[in-house]
Amino acid sequence: MDMFICLLLFAVGIALVVKGGDAFVDAASWIAKAMDIPTFVIGATIVSLATTMPEMIVSVMAAADGKVDMAIGNAVGSVIANTGLIMAVAMVAMSIPCSRKKYLPQCLLLIAASAVLLVGCQGGRLSIGWSLALIVIFLLFMGENLRRAKSEMKSAQDHQSVDRKALAGNIAKFLIAAAAIVLGSRFMVDNGSRIAYLLGVPERIVALTLVAIGTSLPELVTTVTAIVKKESALSIGNIIGANIIDLSLILPISSLAAGEPLPVSAQSLAMDLPVCLLISLLAMLPLIFRQRACRLQGIALLAAYGVYLFMVL
Repeated sequence: MDMFICLLLFAVGIALVVKGGDAFVDAASWIAKAMDIPTFVIGATIVSLATTMPEMIVSVMAAADGKVDMAIGNAVGSVIANTGLIMAVAMVAMSIPCSRKKYLPQCLLLIAASAVLLVGCQGGRLSIGWSLALIVIFLLFMGENLRRAKSEMKSAQDHQSVDRKALAGNIAKFLIAAAAIVLGSRFMVDNGSRIAYLLGVPERIVALTLVAIGTSLPELVTTVTAIVKKESALSIGNIIGANIIDLSLILPISSLAAGEPLPVSAQSLAMDLPVCLLISLLAMLPLIFRQRACRLQGIALLAAYGVYLFMVL
């Protein structure tokens, strides 16, 4: 019965995080537009950060609670799931052309973040120095977003008067959505830890599977929508951006929340971090050199993810 309640509350947590994240993005975008913030700033900063809010809150809460394996497992596991499962599904479902000029900076930054994380954790912990290196990658990513979006921005923008009632409604929606993400994240951390205890497995395994896939659901929903609408660029761009933020921002912030350099388990160092780098290379290099993702690449990513899960479980 205890296991059933934990699974139920964990599922409720996922639902709150996913729905809350969706509402959070909508409300944040509306408020930014109402405040006359340029559209390119909204897309390049607010939305890209908001879509990774579930992973960030879960990892930071876990780190603050001393559940370091769950904090690292969620962030790294989300990147592996985003790439080996969600991006792979998109590649299998549709042909994805990728302009090298458009995607090269993001692809290189994702590879760099994965490599820096692997090298920076070799001493068994993520030090402040390596955390700062990851934050530099995050700032480069945001700067590239702003540069590219600004170049694509139309010279003229329509300014609309703000409906105060609508503004109040969206502010309320923003606050409720933020509360839902925090509450849902708490459910996921607490009950994920309890499920691990009841099953007699390390928290790292629950974080790499249930928690990581659960917090990656916004990316999955976006990808499925993109497949239906044949918007391949939306799918790939969203996943690459989410992965960069997961690695370059969430883990350094988790280290600050823990109040010390973030300890990294031997299992994560031996398996999870190398797999994160390898699966990123498998996904990014063909996009860089061939400027296209094909069905065979998607199948290879799914196979790699399946082997990784088998080894973890």
